[in-house]
Amino acid sequence: MEPGEALGIAAQVGVALAGFAGVVVVFRRESVHEWSGVDKLRLRLLLANSILPLSLCMLGLLLLTIKPMPPGIWRWCSCIALIANLLFVRATTKIFPRLDLQNLQRERVTRFIFYLFGALGVAAMFLQVYNISLPGVFWPFFAGIVYQLLTAMAQFARMILLLPE
Repeated sequence: MEPGEALGIAAQVGVALAGFAGVVVVFRRESVHEWSGVDKLRLRLLLANSILPLSLCMLGLLLLTIKPMPPGIWRWCSCIALIANLLFVRATTKIFPRLDLQNLQRERVTRFIFYLFGALGVAAMFLQVYNISLPGVFWPFFAGIVYQLLTAMAQFARMILLLPE
């Protein structure tokens, strides 16, 4: 599969997941402003993990239109992806102290999902560093996009299956 095709498909998935966030908001009884802090965080994670990969896909598609294709295109994309992910992690972790996560972290499934996606996120960021420093190929950049889309899908499933906090 060519990079343009893969990015186009991933962009479509990102748009669909962002739309699912709207569906979640519409079908809840209370307005977003009345949600608990944990539920608002889940919605932010769903939105961010669908909009960020969509943005990265669009960046990759834009750079693919340059003829001749720049030799360092995937290094640039990995660098931007790494910076965006670090900013996202920083913004998200600022929210944690304001939430009462102690009771939430006692649940085994929640703790497992938190550590699983945390470990996968660290691996995805290491792949970006690897791609910046050595090969400069497409697949590590795309692996970061796939990680974010999988995280958004998991957030969507949790928001649908879990009762409001």
